[in-house]
Amino acid sequence: MSSARQPHLTARLQGFGTTIFTEMTRLAIQFGAVNLGQGFPNFDGPDFIKEAAIAAIRAGANQYCRMSGLPELNRAIAAHQQRFYGLSYDPDSEVTVYSGATEAICATLQALCDTGDEVVLFEPFYDSYRASITMAGAVPKVVTLHAPDFAYRPEELEAAITPKTRAILLNSPHNPTGKVFTRSELEHIAGLCERFDLLAITDEVYEHLVYEGSHVPLATLPGMRERTVLISSSGKTFSFTGWKVGHTCAPPALSAAIRCAHQFVTFCTATPFQHALAKAFVADDDFFTGLIAEYRARRDRLCQGLRELGFGVLAPAGTYFVMTDIRPLGYADDVEFCRMLPEQVGVAAIPPSSFYEHPAAGRHLVRWAFCKTDDVLDEGLRRLQKLPRRAPLASAAG
Repeated sequence: MSSARQPHLTARLQGFGTTIFTEMTRLAIQFGAVNLGQGFPNFDGPDFIKEAAIAAIRAGANQYCRMSGLPELNRAIAAHQQRFYGLSYDPDSEVTVYSGATEAICATLQALCDTGDEVVLFEPFYDSYRASITMAGAVPKVVTLHAPDFAYRPEELEAAITPKTRAILLNSPHNPTGKVFTRSELEHIAGLCERFDLLAITDEVYEHLVYEGSHVPLATLPGMRERTVLISSSGKTFSFTGWKVGHTCAPPALSAAIRCAHQFVTFCTATPFQHALAKAFVADDDFFTGLIAEYRARRDRLCQGLRELGFGVLAPAGTYFVMTDIRPLGYADDVEFCRMLPEQVGVAAIPPSSFYEHPAAGRHLVRWAFCKTDDVLDEGLRRLQKLPRRAPLASAAG
């Protein structure tokens, strides 16, 4: 967060400024760098989904649809939740569609938080979380995931909960670390939600990109369905991030509250894309198993290449990001490293200290995206061979 005051910007958003993604993408374009920073695929999703969108456009499905989502898509999302997790949601009263998971997060916080409420979240965090909490008038309370395994300390989570706490915001599989929260961690979080009567807001957009272990929605744990807003999206699973179609699954009263905010933000999202994604969510099992196999191969390709270059690789259990420790190569400042990289080496990455309230905890780490074709990954690794080496730095404990 910048310390300089930005003219015209309201006090509650001062310091947020331009996202690190914008800066790193600008540098990548300026120097013709291979962009292993921003998390979007450099390839399209399946043709059958694209053709369904084209057919919907040609059929005239180009006007506003129902505010809560196209009925066919809501039914497909509900069927997906039952199929993969045994979660039963009513498509009309408990499933809502948004312009991306980011809007779903923002609308959820706007609807459920009063001024002065506190929301507990884990750092490093997706950068929209803190901004959305702040825009809602609430206060973020941050608990650190400690490298190299990105575990949290139970006593730190418990200490973050106060009488003002409204909700715990959980992202699993986790961006940017690639962590998949364990069942014991989820049980601990669920127990705290029940003990202190808290809501849970879960960002599960990487639910189908899990390579080690399995994704367990918090809502599947005893007592949690009725207090959880489950958020996910089509972008990561189906490789259409630019379509911006996300959703929530939540009990009727919570859904009604969130819809009240949603209707004044976007009202509804792109109709032809909803028609297409109604077919995507009911794709055959082969699609989902193939997706995991393809991404696991990309993960292993990039991790092995980075390891051979001397990075300390913290192999992810999920998502399409890998974190590396840059200290073995003699670097200690992720922002300085990532600003140098496009010009001197021709590769772009993301400095994750931007996703911390306590930046020192992530200063020695760099995030890379492997949602790229093999030729792009290989070219990025080839260019990284030019990276200037320095004397290795001692690793700090934790």
